[in-house]
This record gives sequence, structure tokens and C-alpha cells, in this order.
Amino acid sequence: MEQKSFFYDSYTQYKNKVGLSVGDKYIKQLNDVVLVWPFKDCVLEGGQTREEQKRQEIFFNQVLAQDEITQLFEPKVLTHPVYFDAKGQHPDLNFKRNQQGKICQNLIIKGNNLLALHSLKSQFHGQVKLIYIDPPYNTGSDSFQYNDTFSRSSWLTFMKNRAEVARSLLAPSGVFIAQCSFHQYPYLRLLLDEIFNKHLCDLHIQVRHPDRTLTGDKEFNDIIEYVLIYSNDIHRKMPFQQIAKTIDDYDQYVELIDPVPAQILQCANKTVEVYLPEQYQVKTAAASTEGLKKISIRGSIREKNSSGRFFVEFLEPLKAQFPAETLFKVPDMGDDALGYRYFYAAPQGKKNGGYYQGMPQSSDITKKPYPNFFNFEKEYNTVSRQGSVEFRNGKKPEQLMKLLISMFTDQDDLILDYHLGSGTTAATAHKLGRRYIGIEQLQNQIDLALQRLQNVINGDATGISSDPEVNWQGGGTFGYFELKSHNQSFIEQIMAASDSAALFEIWQQMKQKSFLNYQLDIQKQDIYLAEFQALDFLQQQQYLIEILDKNQLYVNLSSLEDQEFVCSLTEKQLSQAFYQLKG
Repeated sequence: MEQKSFFYDSYTQYKNKVGLSVGDKYIKQLNDVVLVWPFKDCVLEGGQTREEQKRQEIFFNQVLAQDEITQLFEPKVLTHPVYFDAKGQHPDLNFKRNQQGKICQNLIIKGNNLLALHSLKSQFHGQVKLIYIDPPYNTGSDSFQYNDTFSRSSWLTFMKNRAEVARSLLAPSGVFIAQCSFHQYPYLRLLLDEIFNKHLCDLHIQVRHPDRTLTGDKEFNDIIEYVLIYSNDIHRKMPFQQIAKTIDDYDQYVELIDPVPAQILQCANKTVEVYLPEQYQVKTAAASTEGLKKISIRGSIREKNSSGRFFVEFLEPLKAQFPAETLFKVPDMGDDALGYRYFYAAPQGKKNGGYYQGMPQSSDITKKPYPNFFNFEKEYNTVSRQGSVEFRNGKKPEQLMKLLISMFTDQDDLILDYHLGSGTTAATAHKLGRRYIGIEQLQNQIDLALQRLQNVINGDATGISSDPEVNWQGGGTFGYFELKSHNQSFIEQIMAASDSAALFEIWQQMKQKSFLNYQLDIQKQDIYLAEFQALDFLQQQQYLIEILDKNQLYVNLSSLEDQEFVCSLTEKQLSQAFYQLKG
């Protein structure tokens, strides 16, 4: 209902309108650019458990299926705790907490990342300083294989659901970073514009040489990937590079010819000494703390630099009165140790004047803005050796992660990666002294990440380890646990079955304990049991997996004491310790 008007002595009259909306307003009423696609207001769980597995995913509408979504997002029971340190792995895990009661243990979590993120909310809300994700790019050849008919819609729904809950985990000054290729870049940019309050920057990352192509059938050579950076804080800005100052540029020395009868000018409140070209000379010698740095006044320096503005306002207009390269000694400029700066009029035939400044005293660093382009071609070429684990077509260089982590976080800050892959984010964070949480649901990638982090603890010498400021020698710990599976356990039993008789026994258990597809009539399944038995063994396996409700793969925390789910004492203690429940 866009409008309703009430008329006395009449029935209530409504004006009805149907259209696309954002929040409580129609799109045509907005001035914003918005991204709309089928299933935008739905939830895509994404229950893929093997990289080659394809799923016809169920979309839960947020209005029509509130109960299903509430149950889906409920925190999950935790299981299989393991603690890793320099001595190896140990079958226990005690969550380390700081004085404020917040978990400060590095964690790797196996399970569906959407459900794991919702399980983290109660313990990590507003604590994460950096979220980095390298999600499937939806290129047609990567691991995103849901609903091929609606590939882009599925991918956007998949990304939106996760980014929305991840936003709640960000610290007030935290940043969200997503890396992607050109395939979905413009759509992801618009999507994240809607979710987060401030778009900070897009970095362009060169990942291969322009002359190197991966396949010969491409229409163009794709050598750039995009790193999108966002924040919840509307006032957040990109940080500056902090570069240590050196004396290298301070190699200019002004010598006044004695005796020097200087002319005097009054420029506002400054008494300026004027030296004609024949009254001074500038020499270049070895750089030192007593030397001067020559700076040309051009571009933004004319407007955004105090010395530049002074020159433009007071000295540049004197070019008709004094010859080229006249020198002006101006007191109380900048924070140089000298207490003054020398300005010079533009040389003959040149447009720009400039000034000589001594080394600033207020800071030993120089702040410069980061560029929005970085060339990591060499690092990508050698990335296969990093971490001493093999992970084709997806591993990111530790050098790239070091850039991002160093740019936005400090020691002991918390970093989250819910598309962990081979564990590059966690490994880099570990070496840089940051805390981290990694989430992954594919078993082969979990195995890689665990092995890689154990290598890091043992002193892994690859990646950024040899960087002088890192000098990684090993050490540290991390914990591991899984979301407790329910229907997932039946899938694993079905895949491990050796014959049809074993599958029949599993079916009997499924009828009693599993969650089946809501469209399934169990009685009819038994009536047509002969047809099931007529299928070959592989078809029987596929059928039993298909009728399981994929949105009930894990056990909800509310079922921790439910005898039907048989939670062990270890699982109860682990879940109670994590969620801070009373036993």
C-alpha cells in the first residue's frame, strides 16, 4: 500500500501498487542505484560438501519461511575438538579467554560457512577488525555449482546472506574485503554498496603477466583481479602508508655570498629576506641532517600544502618585480629544525617555482596514500610452494595478505576468513601476530589448512617468513572444531555403504532419525520399495541423498540435550564452554 486516504461518510479507499522495492520504498522513489535479482530476499544455505558436487539449492524466502530460517540460523552443536601446538595435535580444546571474557584462541572451524557465521555471533559480535574472503568466482569452472539455471542470482544470494551476518561481526572500525575476478565484480560492488555503510577503495591486483595466457580459447587475457574494501563506519577512511624518513633527499645546501645586503619584504605577518640570483648559490653534496630537500611547487602542492599556498599568495605575484630564481628566506614555515625555508622564483623559461626545506622534526615517518594498483605477478607465479601444501587454481600469495593485514590491523587484532581454502589468510595472520578464525566446509581444503598451519607452527620458511620485519621462526597455537552434523552423517553413511542391503538398513534409520525433504511421503516410499530395489547401487545412493533435507545437515544447539541426537559428553562440554552455557 503506497497510500491510503480516509473520506468521511464513505468506505476506506486504498490505492494499491505492485512493484520492486528496497525496504519500505519502491525503487522508483529512490535516488540510489540498487541491484535487484531473483531470490534477493531469500536464503541460500550452500550445503556443498565436495568440490565436484552440484546442488539444486532450496531458497527460503525471508517473509514466507521465517520459521525455517530461524531454525536454520540457530547456533549449532560443536564436536571433534583438537588443539594444535609445536608438539602436534591433542584431542581436547579449552577456549582461552581474556579478562573481558572474550575468546582469544585462534580457531579453524569445519562446517557450512553461513551456519558457522551465525554460530559465531553470540561470542564475536563487533570484535573482528578485518574480514577477508576469496569466494568462488562463479566462472563456470570453479567450485560454485548451485542452481545452474540461475547462476548469477544464486551466487549473489549466496554472497548476500553471508556478508550480512559477517557485517554483525565487524568491529566499529573494522573492514570487509572481498576479492573477485571481472565475472562478478560490478554486481558484487553494487551488492556490497547496499550492505555496508562506506565503500573505501577498490584495489586492482595484477595476478599474471600480460603475455601469459592460461588457455588459448579466451576472448581476452584476464590479468587483473579486484579487491573491494568496505566499512560499517561512514567516517572511516583509507589508511596511509607510513614510510620511515631518510636523509637521502636532503643533499642541497644554500650558501649566501657575504656580505649580503638583503632586501626586506613584509608578507602578512612574516618578515621575508630577499636574495637576488648573484647573492647566493646552491650546491649539491652528500646528504645529511643539515641538508635541504628541493621541492617544486606544482599540482596539489599549490593548494593543499601550507608552503605552496604561501608561495602562490605572496611570492609568485612578485615575478614582475624580481628576476628568475630570486631566493626568499621565510621564517616560521613548517617544522624544520632550521626555523625557516628558502623559496625560489621560477627559473628562466620555467613555470614553477619551489622551496628548500630541512628535515621535519615532528615525526620520523612520512605518510603517503596507497596506490589502487599492485603488481603481484611474481608472487602468484611462485605461490604453489607457499605453505608446503599443494592447492591448484585458488591459492593466494602470503605477500598479498600481508599487505592487506598490515594496512588495516595491528598486533593481536582479530581476522576472519570464511572461505578459508588452503589457509593463506590464517597462515599469514599467524606469522604477523594477529588472531584469526577460518571457516571451511570442504574436507580436502580443511586438511590442507590444518597441515599448513601445523607447518607454520613448526617454522615454515616459505611465503613471508623470510621478510626482515617478519623473520618467522615458528610457534603459536590454534584450535579446531566442527559443527556437529545430523543429516550429513547419513550422507557419509550412504557414501560408505558397500551394498544395497546396507543402504536398506540406512533407510530404516533415516525414517526414524533424519530430516527428509518436506515434499516426501514416507508411506509411498515403502509402497514403491520394489522400484527402489530395481535401481542399480549408485542410483540407490543418489536417491537416498536427494531425499535428505540439506538444510538440516547440522544439530542445533537447542537440541544439545535431546536424546534423539545423542550428543556426547565431550560435545556438550565443548558447546557449553564456547557459548558460555551453564552445564
